[in-house]
Amino acid sequence: MLRLATASLAGTAIEFYDFFVYGTAAALVLGPLFFPTFSPLAGTLAAFGTFGVGFVARPLGSMLFGHVGDRHGRRPVLVASLLLTGVSTVAVGCVPAYDRIGAAAPVLLLVLRFLQGLGLGGEWGGAVLLTAEHAPEHRRGLWSGFPQIGPAVGFLLANGVMLALSAALSDAQFTQWGWRVPFWAAGLLAVAGLWLRSSITESPRFLELDGRARMPLAEVARDHWRLVLLTAGALAAGYAIFYAVTTWSLAFATERLGVDRTVMLMCIMAAVVVKGALTPVAAVLGDRFGRRPMCLAGCAGCALWMFPMVALLSTGAPLLMFLGFLGALIAFITMFAVIAAYLPELYEPRVRCTGAAVGYNLGGVLGGALTPIVATALAEHGGRVPWGVGAYLTGVALLSLGCFALLPETRPVRVPVAQPVLD
Repeated sequence: MLRLATASLAGTAIEFYDFFVYGTAAALVLGPLFFPTFSPLAGTLAAFGTFGVGFVARPLGSMLFGHVGDRHGRRPVLVASLLLTGVSTVAVGCVPAYDRIGAAAPVLLLVLRFLQGLGLGGEWGGAVLLTAEHAPEHRRGLWSGFPQIGPAVGFLLANGVMLALSAALSDAQFTQWGWRVPFWAAGLLAVAGLWLRSSITESPRFLELDGRARMPLAEVARDHWRLVLLTAGALAAGYAIFYAVTTWSLAFATERLGVDRTVMLMCIMAAVVVKGALTPVAAVLGDRFGRRPMCLAGCAGCALWMFPMVALLSTGAPLLMFLGFLGALIAFITMFAVIAAYLPELYEPRVRCTGAAVGYNLGGVLGGALTPIVATALAEHGGRVPWGVGAYLTGVALLSLGCFALLPETRPVRVPVAQPVLD
């Protein structure tokens, strides 16, 4: 289990590195380079628009790779999704800017971001299901929590490289070529990930299936559509809070508050480190107290913390911004640490790869794709303290809280073994 969980964590970290490095670049440099004819605000919105395309592609990737996972096994999904995401990310680093090839530059960026999202849409379902279906049922939350550490590791890798380059290079060098280096590095990481995953065995639960779904997506749409919509709505808050912290706040603080980008990256990365360290703790609590109670507690925490987070961010003081981000990410991981066990348990095994992944990634469209765009537009008219962003995030958290309240508990209950009575 440890070897399998570690391999899943490493692969997930690599794929999320690819996805996150684009978000950081969108917040810092992609607007002026690929949309130079736009105003600064419109350029940032356009860059976040290409960022959002990756989220729109993720449910499509879930449908495509979910079909493969439910028909042919979870293991092939991991290899194909990692390869697609890695190649697309390296290609982003090679796209010439607008001043070299004109309108073709943003179009290429859009296409490659779509392919990135397509690959990541398949990654989560494959990695989580392999781990969850190998794990003992009373430790499923713990072992399934390992892939959920991957996004934190990927984020730290992506932003650590960006931070090092930002500190080592002048603004002109960083804008001209430095931002491309993290995208090129994705090629080496993809090769390492493929090597790590070469030894993973197929899920025993999949091999035991008596009958496999011929058209998994059709079965999910016919029999589980309500569950898909509820899980998507439930997960929207987690995506919204995470990308408000890691993407929108980076652009807002550097452009509106004049905070140095190195300082912002360090504040966000410090909060993500704590979030990653607390992931297995929250996963174990999910095994102890249940998946649904943890999700409800995390959503309630998000709803209560959004206005304080926005107020702390608006100070521009590093320590206060860090505390604001930390509170948000602790609430976020309280629910997302147990999601890797919770979602697969909600769906029957024959359509689990499709159903769980589609619900998970539709939540990304609702929360992750829209949040940087909506928050940027709201902050433009909100003065120094963008209370409108706090209201928006609180509203999303309350929506998710209602959806979680309608979902059942799935944690296996240990049945005591009866002791024989001796005459």
